[in-house]
Amino acid sequence: MTKLSVNINKIATIRNARGGNVPNVVKAAQDIQAFGADGITVHPRPDERHIRYADVVDLRPVVTTEFNIEGYPSDKFMELVISVKPTQVTLVPDAPDAITSNAGWDTVRHFDFLQDIVGRLSEAGIRTSIFVDPDKTMVEQAAKIGADRIELYTEPYAANYAANHEKAIAPFVEAANEAKKLGLSVNAGHDLNLENLGFFCEKIPFVKEVSIGHHLISDALYFGLEETVKRYKALCK
Repeated sequence: MTKLSVNINKIATIRNARGGNVPNVVKAAQDIQAFGADGITVHPRPDERHIRYADVVDLRPVVTTEFNIEGYPSDKFMELVISVKPTQVTLVPDAPDAITSNAGWDTVRHFDFLQDIVGRLSEAGIRTSIFVDPDKTMVEQAAKIGADRIELYTEPYAANYAANHEKAIAPFVEAANEAKKLGLSVNAGHDLNLENLGFFCEKIPFVKEVSIGHHLISDALYFGLEETVKRYKALCK
């Protein structure tokens, strides 16, 4: 069964809009786990506009499932994750001012850089995942870099899902199969939602983990957080 990791960045965004500590991201993480999620994901950015670096430290003791920290591997980010030692670090190529992740790594161009980063994380006992587009060459190079997993950037799948399910999923199936052949485990994330998640997991049943934040938290405004986690979890089976 595919694991559901809930990205709580948007909860931090709401908190930061007013200051103070409402909603409390640590309590939210505890509740989300109690509601059945298999993991908690955070993506601290340099401007700390949602999850703050201090939040990551506060979350570490209460995340009893898998803790996944996403981010660009700047010196500050690397110091944080090596200190916190999450279950997994997902490397993303975001520029400092990026609103959200919008592309995977060019694992050919950045091979040496990523190989050094992955090596440092592996030495610290942290599982590594590289965020990539559904491109066989990018997947092949991720395997050569030494990553444990890839995370497929699924925005193109979500954008094209309504028009043609099969066409939308095809490059992701190909990339996932290539990863599996090379010994890489597969994660996925970005714009997966209640409409398209089930089909994705059906077509790529060996996906280890999906990381979902924006749509899940948005759906929780209507269904409540507990019910929403349960709905997403059910689609992962």
